[in-house]
Amino acid sequence: MRDDEWLKEKLEQIWVSFFPDVKRGNRVVIKFKGRSRDRFGYIKKVNENTLIVINSLFRDERVPDFIIYNTIVHELVHYMHGFQSPLERRFEHPHRGGIVDRELRKRGFDSLLKKEKEWAKNEWGELYKEMTYQERKENSFFNRFI
Repeated sequence: MRDDEWLKEKLEQIWVSFFPDVKRGNRVVIKFKGRSRDRFGYIKKVNENTLIVINSLFRDERVPDFIIYNTIVHELVHYMHGFQSPLERRFEHPHRGGIVDRELRKRGFDSLLKKEKEWAKNEWGELYKEMTYQERKENSFFNRFI
């Protein structure tokens, strides 16, 4: 079952396996939140902690695990680059010049990056519509009067 505890375990596995060189400068919390079509995740500094947020629609098992893994590693790259973390900032802008993808390729995520881009282009839009259709239907204007 995909819940916040499951996410926490994935973050730990990924950090140990692929980012052992990245110092943990503070407490990093990860959780599901939000229901965006365009945003898979984000990283945010909250007081002295860092929060990694993963799209809550990704709890659904129809979303492949590699999408969640790629989202986590993407946010970890921001963390290691000093964005929303106490680590020294290594770049002025978080995405300029493809710095995130370049780092992920260096760490062996090239094929998963390609799979993610294909999935996002070919499958995510329709799946998002399916996942949110019932909610939109239940919350429609006319249903308020029935």
